[in-house]
Amino acid sequence: MDDSILSLPLDDKIALSQRILAGTMDRFGDAFWLAWTGAKDSTLVLWLTRELCRTTGRTMPRVLTIDEGDPFPEIQAFQKRLVAAWNLTLHVAANQEILDRRPHIGDYIDLGGLSEATRAEAARTGFTGPGFPFDPESPLGNQLMKVAPMNAFLRDQGVAALATAIRWDEHPARAEELYESPREEPPHLRVHPILHMREADVWAITLGRDLPFCDLYRLGYRSLGTRTGTVRRSDLPAWEQDLTDRSGERAGRDQDKEDAMEQLRALGYM
Repeated sequence: MDDSILSLPLDDKIALSQRILAGTMDRFGDAFWLAWTGAKDSTLVLWLTRELCRTTGRTMPRVLTIDEGDPFPEIQAFQKRLVAAWNLTLHVAANQEILDRRPHIGDYIDLGGLSEATRAEAARTGFTGPGFPFDPESPLGNQLMKVAPMNAFLRDQGVAALATAIRWDEHPARAEELYESPREEPPHLRVHPILHMREADVWAITLGRDLPFCDLYRLGYRSLGTRTGTVRRSDLPAWEQDLTDRSGERAGRDQDKEDAMEQLRALGYM
């Protein structure tokens, strides 16, 4: 984390993000994709890229989202609206093998009845049991429902570079991340164009430039994950809460997953 970059004026931060995006787009062409969850940070990355394309004549990259099996309906509705409004080309990665069972949170999943590939992904996390309760926000569920389908999609589609919306101030496990992070499985480059944005910066741009955002933030949610694994900890809109409290941004997320963030990122999580 570079404090001198964190203290830049907001317009300079925007310009830096767009230089990173422009350089990656020019290097990788249509093999460069954007990851989008429907949350505030990745929507900011979409907007930064869209504005860059509008002003320079570049082609908007394709967009990847993940269906982990427990989404907020509000996020799904927001994504649908923005895809239409911004004419986005959206692709969905999912562990269809598990989703086809239509599991509810807590339903027992027999690992022995799943494919060899899925069992191997479970083993990568150190899991050794015969089965598990379905929960995409748990460390094991995160690997099976988010990381594994994302990596399979990147491999199948030949994605050479993927932009994500992580930030230095969001979580200690991300504080030492670089703007470019090569990954080996599958081989691709992770690009992080808003590392230097603070939570307050994201809201300053979102509100100041009239960016669309999911209505859940108006209801007090500060960070959005799965529907069951995310709780609201305030009645104030996200941007009116204490944004200097870094621990508070992800306090409403599943804390087993938050505590395991270093391991999850080593396995391929964003």
